[in-house]
Amino acid sequence: MIGLPTENDPRLEATYRSDRAWSGVTTSGDGRVFVSFPNADRPGVQVAELSASGQIVPYPDQAWNMPHSGAEATEAFVQVNGLRIGPDGRLWIIDAGAPGVGSPAVPGGARLIVVNLSTDTVSDIYDLGPITKPRSYLDDLRFNGNHIYLTDAGEPGLIVLDLSTGELRRLLDDHPSVADQRPMYADGQLLRTPDGSEARVHADQLEVSPDGRQLYYQPTSGPMSRIATRWLDDPLVTPGELADQVETWLDTPTTGGTAIDANGVIYLNDANQRRILSITAEREVETLVADPRLVWADAMWLDGAGDLWIPVPQLNRSAEFNGGEQAIEYPVWIYKMHVGAIPAANDHR
Repeated sequence: MIGLPTENDPRLEATYRSDRAWSGVTTSGDGRVFVSFPNADRPGVQVAELSASGQIVPYPDQAWNMPHSGAEATEAFVQVNGLRIGPDGRLWIIDAGAPGVGSPAVPGGARLIVVNLSTDTVSDIYDLGPITKPRSYLDDLRFNGNHIYLTDAGEPGLIVLDLSTGELRRLLDDHPSVADQRPMYADGQLLRTPDGSEARVHADQLEVSPDGRQLYYQPTSGPMSRIATRWLDDPLVTPGELADQVETWLDTPTTGGTAIDANGVIYLNDANQRRILSITAEREVETLVADPRLVWADAMWLDGAGDLWIPVPQLNRSAEFNGGEQAIEYPVWIYKMHVGAIPAANDHR
């Protein structure tokens, strides 16, 4: 066992608790808090709003959160993997479209579902099925002007959605930069699937630089790569030309989640050592916080007040990554830490 932190850091504020594992958190400009549950431990509500008292309220309603039982997706979530408030002030929900990484995709399940917070109703649905593969698992998204970038953790690749035209393109298909090619470790332990094989999660985390010119991305096990967004945004660029522009940027550890601020500093969870790293645009790496409570911190969120929100679902203890044994210790928490930095304007407001 590697040396793990033993003392709680007082800068980490325990903010919300749950008896199910949540993987994402996002906040609106007027202080509303939304969370996503990936069904890592058991089925249930997948998207919820948290009240001031911490009550978990299905969002946008109970119907969208009903268990999916049909052969084709309709107005119900299949597998929500993440969510975030966009630059337009709406809530963007990414439905992975498959019940788990490596599982067959549900027809019509891979979608971006957009909720108008003024009316609490779904205003847009973007069908991502035409650009997915049989075992795609759409993982996360980021905004950059009229473009949205997404990662596919099941069938390694990046997806670009042009909001001005509705065009979908799949890029860097099976490129080494998006494929998980090395073991994943958390708390010094090799992560294994229920059948005992090494766990693999392909293209996962991604961040756009504050000026919108660079996309940083990686499989869960690292390393992190970088590519200029102009190459991604141009539909005339050939696959070979695009591959030539990829730069291996930093050798990162197994990572649950990231965030980026307006100065270009990336906040990255080191799942193996229960810490959050800060990485400057010049690739200077420091430990921001190390704490025994940071058991697989997942998709982090930076709000306009300079607070970093850190959901801690303990996914390395879930049956999916723990050799079939469920070992999550409840409750799970969302922590908050003031870092004094604001998010990039091209990401959200």
